[in-house]
Amino acid sequence: MAFCSTCGAQIADGTTTCAACAGRAVAAPAPPPAATAGGMADNVAGMLAYITIIPAIIFLVMEPYNKNRFIRFHAWQNIFFHGAWIVLWIGLMIVSAVLAFIPILGHLVAFLLWMALALGGLIIWIILLMKANGGQMYKLPFIGDLAEKQANAM
Repeated sequence: MAFCSTCGAQIADGTTTCAACAGRAVAAPAPPPAATAGGMADNVAGMLAYITIIPAIIFLVMEPYNKNRFIRFHAWQNIFFHGAWIVLWIGLMIVSAVLAFIPILGHLVAFLLWMALALGGLIIWIILLMKANGGQMYKLPFIGDLAEKQANAM
């Protein structure tokens, strides 16, 4: 059922003008068709690539998914994001070991750095999940460029 954009009256199906005020009906935009790869929508597969590193690797190896550039991009971006996360984690472990020699302040600063890294990583991860589910190829700085090169290389 459609509704008049002028008066809001209900308009019968198949008609485009309102009988009450001769205004035009508001046509609901048709939803875009969801592309699929192997029975799963591309945006869902792209989002699942961010859950852990295992689905990302599976999507890069399995046949219908590894042919889709959108899914490959998100899988590679997740792998590079995890690699950067591990490098930051190791670096922060070294900084925390050095800060441990400062009795109270060092422990407090190390704790705050760990919390900032964890919260920042969580926020970035949620943004990546939401953008992939929305069908967007959201690129992280530097990591996104690497992922795009890898996705285009296959």
